[in-house]
Amino acid sequence: MNELLAVVIITLLAVISPGPDFAMVSRNSLLLSRRAGLLNACGIGAGVLIHVSYALIGLGMLILQSLWLFSFLKIIGAAWLIYLGINMLRQTYAPLPPPAQPALSTTASHLSALKTGFLTNLLNPKTTLFIVSLFMQIVSPQTSLAVQIGYGLFISLAHVAWFSIVALFFSSPGINAHFLRMRKGLDRLFGGILIAFGAVLAASSLK
Repeated sequence: MNELLAVVIITLLAVISPGPDFAMVSRNSLLLSRRAGLLNACGIGAGVLIHVSYALIGLGMLILQSLWLFSFLKIIGAAWLIYLGINMLRQTYAPLPPPAQPALSTTASHLSALKTGFLTNLLNPKTTLFIVSLFMQIVSPQTSLAVQIGYGLFISLAHVAWFSIVALFFSSPGINAHFLRMRKGLDRLFGGILIAFGAVLAASSLK
């Protein structure tokens, strides 16, 4: 029971701490659509499952013990965040459509939202550290594989639930209508945040 409680508390604290996932979901929910934010959340959950999978089969410890491999992953993650940030800074918008003519959603945009959420989480070395450390230090080696898989599913669902709440909040009509008028400034803000995250990550990998 103590192990379960520790996993739940540590997961919840890690999930709600601000980071690239939060910046991306809140931005896309504000400036694109509620659906985009929710799909970002689902992509984040899928990324978490990948982290959990390699932690369960022991590759997580290999990543942490291999300095060059972990540094390489950090550089790739930094490059992805900087790429997203630059795209936000370069974003251009058509005039806002009237209320009776909402912007159309396409299958391609849905897949793009899923992919963005998935890659942002998958390439985040902080998520690697969190999940691998959790399974190496908190979860006992005697814990059955079925229970460990259950922990992994909980961690993934906790991410999906939290970022879905974030998406629903930032895409609510009152908040969305207010911030949508400032979309260019918001793109500069969120783009700058992601570039800053990427720059800090790159600097730490080069030390």
